[in-house]
Amino acid sequence: MYSVNVRDHFMIAHSFQGETFGPAQALHGATYVTDATFFRDGLDDDNVVVDIARASTVLHDILSRYNLVNLDSLPEFEGVNTTTEFLARHIADALATAIHAGELGETARTLDRLRITLHESHIASAAYERSLQL
Repeated sequence: MYSVNVRDHFMIAHSFQGETFGPAQALHGATYVTDATFFRDGLDDDNVVVDIARASTVLHDILSRYNLVNLDSLPEFEGVNTTTEFLARHIADALATAIHAGELGETARTLDRLRITLHESHIASAAYERSLQL
């Protein structure tokens, strides 16, 4: 299996509901270094997994929707604990939609898998991996 990874980051504010989260129930900020890893069993006709420039641009566009935003104020996240794990899946699903729409080029539609990893510090991260096959 081949893979290509692109990286970006975004900064958010949010709070959590529930005793599990202790002090994180209060409004706080986070900066996520974000890795998008694309997997393909074989290379495409140009001998690449995915166009790195397009992948970087589309990832940046998705993350910019949330950069410097209080996630608690967005209707799509109303009543949701926007944990690192939750956000990893949310971003993976948005990127999968872009891939299927052809935003990363035609050959990206035949990618096998995608993994989003959100690094919330140098010692902690969470990831979500999904199939891209329809």
